[in-house]
Amino acid sequence: MPRDLDADVVVVGAGLAGLRCATRLAEAGRHVVVLEADDRVGGRQRTDEVDGFLLDRGFQVLNPAYPAVRRWVDVAELGLQRFPAGVRVRREGRTVALADPRRHPTRIPSTLTSGLVTPRGVVGLARWALPVVMRPRRVIAGPDRALREGWDRVRFRGPLRTEVMEPFLAGVLASDDGSTSDSFTRLLVRMFALGSPGVPERGIAALPVQLATAATAAGAEIRLGSRVRRMRAGGDIGAGGAGASFEVDVAGADTLRAGAVVVAVGPDVVADLLDVPRPVTKGLQTWWFAPDAAPTTSAMITVDGRRRGPVVNTVVMTNAAPSYAPRGRHLVEATCLLPTAARSDPAAAPAERDVRRHLSEIWGAEASAWPLLRRDDLPAALPAQPPPLRATTPARLSDGVYVAGDHRDTASIQGALVSGDRVARAVLADLRGA
Repeated sequence: MPRDLDADVVVVGAGLAGLRCATRLAEAGRHVVVLEADDRVGGRQRTDEVDGFLLDRGFQVLNPAYPAVRRWVDVAELGLQRFPAGVRVRREGRTVALADPRRHPTRIPSTLTSGLVTPRGVVGLARWALPVVMRPRRVIAGPDRALREGWDRVRFRGPLRTEVMEPFLAGVLASDDGSTSDSFTRLLVRMFALGSPGVPERGIAALPVQLATAATAAGAEIRLGSRVRRMRAGGDIGAGGAGASFEVDVAGADTLRAGAVVVAVGPDVVADLLDVPRPVTKGLQTWWFAPDAAPTTSAMITVDGRRRGPVVNTVVMTNAAPSYAPRGRHLVEATCLLPTAARSDPAAAPAERDVRRHLSEIWGAEASAWPLLRRDDLPAALPAQPPPLRATTPARLSDGVYVAGDHRDTASIQGALVSGDRVARAVLADLRGA
């Protein structure tokens, strides 16, 4: 590193993409400084302890089948607590469970008698899902369309679509209008078929904490509470170096000079630092309740096939993840879509009375008096993923300036990790060339 630089690379943002990028750069021998505005690492992967309960910032699960997770995450160390491979569906007059027959063969009879599985529905779903299970690269490279058009194209109809897949995917995609990329959705469903998603024992924040530990072990320096105000070109690098340098202004701290800058902040703030279009995002609202008694012993995610309220999914977290609550206590999660209008008009967000009424119907248990631990409104929960599928975007924004994040790849933990690693490789190639 030239003597007049403070770092070879400054990474702005200690989310998943920034941490993976910093680790790759540090492992290659580069001096890396990570600047994080918050008081902890993780970005959107955050967990808070409230009255002894672990509350993630939004309902987030980790799928160990993601290739990037298999490669760069020690899932065993996280103590992953997995959800059953299936979904409970509230129908008229009863609740039925659909389970993956490969993993829960004893539940095949109840699945077949649920009223949700018809020969035409199964054939349509197979036409849609099997190609991506068998040949995912062909799906990625092939033509794309909106999800609703993809389902119509393979004649996927009936209750398996309207009462199961549509409400379930609404919570996964943060969208219920079928406008999400069909190819992206199929890739997600492939991961559900291959893996058993769950939550870390100490909450989703344990994932970025593990990545931060790997980054510092490799030699990266992480500075918390360091809000970047602006960046500008700082002239040529002296003292035997080559290329341009960049000055990074940090609120309340000295300006840093670096040979390259990677901006790895979330989609809601990336346009505040770079001259890029503000990514379109989808919003979610999450509610955390602590009832005296669990409404079910099942750990399956539950949806309302009737679609009669704002809740798109709900689950008794402590049935799958006991560590999320004090011993003997129960934690129920509920997720709603957060309309775009709610960003400027709070009255447009789902109201508590409607959420409680809907939960009472879904669970068949009175939820009006359940103690509310917290409500999270997340207007930028996920980057929008419209067709055509854009698996990657250029790593380099301009000479020496790079941008990483799931809004530059695919809207997922997989996308964030892959983006960070890809950008790091681009930085290393450019520094070698300089």
